[in-house]
Amino acid sequence: MRKLIAAAVVLIVFSVVAVVLWKVGKSRTFQFFGEIVPRVETSQKIVALTFDDGPTPEFTDAILGVLREEDVKATFFLIGGELERHLDEGRKLVAAGHEIGNHSYSHTRMILVTPSFVKEEIEKTDDLIRAAGCDKPTHFRPPYGKKLFALPLYLSQHDRQSITWDVEPETYPEIAQSTDAIVKYVLDNTRPGSIILLHVMYDPERKSLNAVKPVIEGLKQKGFRFVTVSELIDAGKRL
Repeated sequence: MRKLIAAAVVLIVFSVVAVVLWKVGKSRTFQFFGEIVPRVETSQKIVALTFDDGPTPEFTDAILGVLREEDVKATFFLIGGELERHLDEGRKLVAAGHEIGNHSYSHTRMILVTPSFVKEEIEKTDDLIRAAGCDKPTHFRPPYGKKLFALPLYLSQHDRQSITWDVEPETYPEIAQSTDAIVKYVLDNTRPGSIILLHVMYDPERKSLNAVKPVIEGLKQKGFRFVTVSELIDAGKRL
């Protein structure tokens, strides 16, 4: 009987630990090491518009055209593998004055990974970002927002932050299927200091891409101003 009780206790403890780690691994607001930034506390009506993945030849010029027309600077978290294949597209983003962030080389979930894997994923992509012409320090965004031990530890040891988000309409399949729904979600949920995430680089139906202009226009009408992630963080520090 005692053995059965002990086994049950071990199973319960293991289950609780597994659930906790699962929640931490996908949390946008907590990690075990270093600083995670899902948004910035500020009274200013400023927000950061961010895009994940790419660059891709199919959509880089299109999103650059919208941002140029609206006079908005955004932050692009690029995948190293895509940047290696399409370095000229990355150079376009840098030349246009947008902020470039690191989104890993292979876009692998950073959960059960080794420190050496994390180091290679980040540093290889850093090198490619520099090859694209960006010589500024780069923020890191975990692929799929997933992280546990090795990634946060590496970032904290190198004085870098994990940048997540607080507004991502495409999290919800029913919203991601409609440009109008994407726009409405962003306009309804954005607040001062928000970090907005959209995916426009793999968007054959252009639902996300087509949402960018009305999102910008709608937030401008509400009095918001767009800044890069670095500018947003700096504004928070001045409080």
